[in-house]
Amino acid sequence: MINPNKPFNIHDYIEIFLRRIWYIIIPVIVVMIGAILYAYSSPKLYRASTLILITPQKVPEAFVRPTVTSTIGERLQSIGQEIMSRTRLEEIISELKLYQEEVKSGSLEGVVELMRKNIQVEIKGREGYFTISYIGKDPKVVTGVTNKLASLFIEENLKLREQQAQGTSEFLSTELQATKAKLEEQEKMIAHFKRQFMGELPEQREANLRILEQLQLQYQRVSDSLRAAQDRKLFFQKQLSDLELVIASEESTKGTSSLTGRNRSSQETQLEQLKNQLSDLQTKYTEKHPDIQIVRKRIAELEAEIEKGKAEKEKGPKEGGQKYSVDPRYNEIKDRLMVTEKEMERLKEEDAKVRAQMAKYSERVEKTFGRELEITNLTRDYQNSKETYQSLLRKSQEAQQAENLERRQKGEQFKVIDPARIPGMPFKPDIPKILLFGLLLGFGSGFGLAFFREQMDRSFRDAEDLEATLGLKVIANIPKVEKKAA
Repeated sequence: MINPNKPFNIHDYIEIFLRRIWYIIIPVIVVMIGAILYAYSSPKLYRASTLILITPQKVPEAFVRPTVTSTIGERLQSIGQEIMSRTRLEEIISELKLYQEEVKSGSLEGVVELMRKNIQVEIKGREGYFTISYIGKDPKVVTGVTNKLASLFIEENLKLREQQAQGTSEFLSTELQATKAKLEEQEKMIAHFKRQFMGELPEQREANLRILEQLQLQYQRVSDSLRAAQDRKLFFQKQLSDLELVIASEESTKGTSSLTGRNRSSQETQLEQLKNQLSDLQTKYTEKHPDIQIVRKRIAELEAEIEKGKAEKEKGPKEGGQKYSVDPRYNEIKDRLMVTEKEMERLKEEDAKVRAQMAKYSERVEKTFGRELEITNLTRDYQNSKETYQSLLRKSQEAQQAENLERRQKGEQFKVIDPARIPGMPFKPDIPKILLFGLLLGFGSGFGLAFFREQMDRSFRDAEDLEATLGLKVIANIPKVEKKAA
């Protein structure tokens, strides 16, 4: 183009188009012929698809909780890896006699990889359903392979869910048995501990304290009884001493009158002592206590003897009467002294037993705090194991229910709602798209070639081109004269 700054109008463009028409038509024809040849000479590939719906669990999850909690994407990936493994694809290739030419000309690994590329799994509808597609040369074979893959996906899903449920159930059952054995061992340890330290357990502390209080009261009563017996012993010993003095004095020089006076004086002293002892005992015991009754009996006997002595004094002394009246009383006092001594021995033995029991229960109470710490550690571990066992038992039962659910095929399943059909048109090549692309490419190439040829043209087309090139003013234009038909 000689004058690039020349303005163009519609007539100029039409003139250029008509002038360069073959530069446009020829590329369009060539490209279209090439597109048509490519579209009809390329191998035809067909694609069959099947739509699989993911049906939810038939039993509400409020009653039976599923043990398979993985998402559909994760399960499809796992199932896809299983189905698209070399072994499974080789079985499908052998069963359906696929890629016969490729198997003869190439390796089986390459054929398996080619089949993997021709299989597509797409999740749609927010994991509510998914599609399985397969691409091949034969529409019937493509349909068969797609339906075969769909059935394999359904079977593998059921198998995978059942295996996961069974594996969960077996794992929980194993853990439950181990926890049960541990729990039983801890129960044996606690039972052995309680048998070994019976009486020193924390729950027996209150009972031990009550028994210790009773033993202390018993010890106090025994101590009081022992002191009372000791007082009686001293009292009887003093009585014997007084009687021995009286008898000795009577035998030496003095007569009956003197002995009677001394004897009466001794009896009055004894009576006064017994009354004091009775007052002392009444402050400690009731009237039914044996010591009070013995002292009362002795006071009554002494009062009777004193009265008897006064009566004999009024009647006058009798020869040899006082000397022998002392002997029976002496023997009686001596017998009472022996009884008191035996009672003291019994009370001392009882006191020793009560002391030993008090020491035993005091030691139990002191050891209770240490046993409480030990039993707390044992029971804490046992309680933790028990809670773990209860939790595992509940989970094991739920897992068993979930396993039964999967075995009866009541859980989540894959259901084919749109099986694969024999495709009527090839998936590749897409002839309309190829032809449209060829047409656009042809026009683009033609217009580009025409534009390039117009830019490279250096011929004069009008006066303006001549003026721009030579710098001379054009005076007149002679139009092109065409001969018209007569």
